[in-house]
Amino acid sequence: MKFRLSFIVLLVFLLSCKSTYETQNFKLENSPESPDYNLSSSWAVLPSKYSPEFQNYASNALDTLQADVFYVYPTLNLDKEDLRWNVPIDDLIQNKKVLEKAVLMQASALAISGKVYTPYYRQAHIRSYKMFNKGGKEALELAYQDVKKSFEVYLKKYNNGRPIFILSHSQGSTHTSRLLADFFDGKELQKKLVAAYIPGMRIQPDQFNSIQPMTKPDQIGGFVSWNTFKKGHYPKLNKNWYKGGVTSNPVTWDNAKSTTLEEHKGFLYTNKKIYEKALKVEITDGLVWSSNPKFSMRLFMSIIKNYHSGDINLFWQDIRENSLLRLKTYLELVN
Repeated sequence: MKFRLSFIVLLVFLLSCKSTYETQNFKLENSPESPDYNLSSSWAVLPSKYSPEFQNYASNALDTLQADVFYVYPTLNLDKEDLRWNVPIDDLIQNKKVLEKAVLMQASALAISGKVYTPYYRQAHIRSYKMFNKGGKEALELAYQDVKKSFEVYLKKYNNGRPIFILSHSQGSTHTSRLLADFFDGKELQKKLVAAYIPGMRIQPDQFNSIQPMTKPDQIGGFVSWNTFKKGHYPKLNKNWYKGGVTSNPVTWDNAKSTTLEEHKGFLYTNKKIYEKALKVEITDGLVWSSNPKFSMRLFMSIIKNYHSGDINLFWQDIRENSLLRLKTYLELVN
């Protein structure tokens, strides 16, 4: 009898937790304090505060770099038990993820092409997408306002008229697509845009008025985007979710519909090793289908069907080399 009663109490508690999670309303007054981007502590990465690990992937001649990289990281708060809509920028657990996962695995790809700037921002919880009309819209808007403010401070305090790369992933690309529209699209600053690498979201070909998808490896002033799945697999809930979206080839950077192992430059794994000629891709409507990468953890990867978390680091060396090519083209044209 006691066991049965305890079970009932536990069940009621769990159901109440689930209900709280699903119906928690967004309230602006409960949001974390707004960051001050004039403070270096509000930035995960500035050229003056590279971590030793990040410096391993960066240019040894930082002062000679002629471009900047503005990087916005993806959603890192995936905890179902976390009822917050937005993460404060002094959350040590989340900031550790920003630096040791997102920055090292993603922003590092462009660290030889430009000086990297990465703001901490009050990222929206992952449920903001699923519950967009029940608080998610407001949470994502709050996050974007941080990204926007940080970019305004970056332009005023750090840029000094230098060429700009935009790099982002997932939620980061939700925000940078708006950033591109607000600051670059059809505006004077578009002349400073070397390239925008914005994978991990469905970006439409006509998303912008003037900024176009790039279909040549040395093209500049536009954007590339893609979403990666294991060959033969689609999004679970909606097979056609990415259909019609821009699907750049992150290996050849042109209109090629498939690649060979030999063309793949290399992906950066969490063990900090780069694996060359490790995968081949097929381009479908809205998806990049990847083969199971050839490396020491191949068996582990074989059970994963959605490669979303690897959108950048699977093509880390490809992005790295391509950014150098695009920068070379940009500098030749403007000089």
